[in-house]
Amino acid sequence: MADTEGTGAAGQGERVVIKKYANRRLYNTASSSYVTLEHLAEMVKKGVDFVVYDAKTNEDITRTVLTQIIFEEEAQGQSLLPIQFLRQLIGFYGNSMQAFLPSYLELSLASFAQQQERMRQQFQALGQGAGLPGYEEQIRQNMQLFDRAMKMFSPFAYAKPEEPPPPAAKAEPEAPAQDDALTELRKRMEEMQAQIEKLAKR
Repeated sequence: MADTEGTGAAGQGERVVIKKYANRRLYNTASSSYVTLEHLAEMVKKGVDFVVYDAKTNEDITRTVLTQIIFEEEAQGQSLLPIQFLRQLIGFYGNSMQAFLPSYLELSLASFAQQQERMRQQFQALGQGAGLPGYEEQIRQNMQLFDRAMKMFSPFAYAKPEEPPPPAAKAEPEAPAQDDALTELRKRMEEMQAQIEKLAKR
């Protein structure tokens, strides 16, 4: 390869353009070299911003390529996504709450990344042994927060198999019930966002 790392950048603050050709090959226009999904994964980890275009149609296919990277990582045994999370995620496609989920996930991961960086700095200052208990507690709190949020999105998805189904609600006019549910959902989302922002400021 012309670029040993395949992660050449266009310049400080500039977005690297990747072209994908019909033969499925990826071409880094900044380093003038062909790259693989592994190279793109390394670019992501190094914080290199890039966009992937279909060389023929010029369509932005960055989302598709990033999804392929996740698939490859999972297929190679780098199990990062829990099965229950994947089931929940698939369930939201076509769901009325689909539009709300991306923003929540972005906010959650950004908050977690900030906490991770703070813990890393604490490890360096105090030593790994001293910071580990706090790190584990932070992870536990993050998982609890995520679990509560997913229940807000889909309250019956986490019900245990042995639990009886929720009692049927009394028949009410459809439109008012939907309005009430939407109002309650928005209220819960605002509370959830406030909790995440509070957690991120710790």
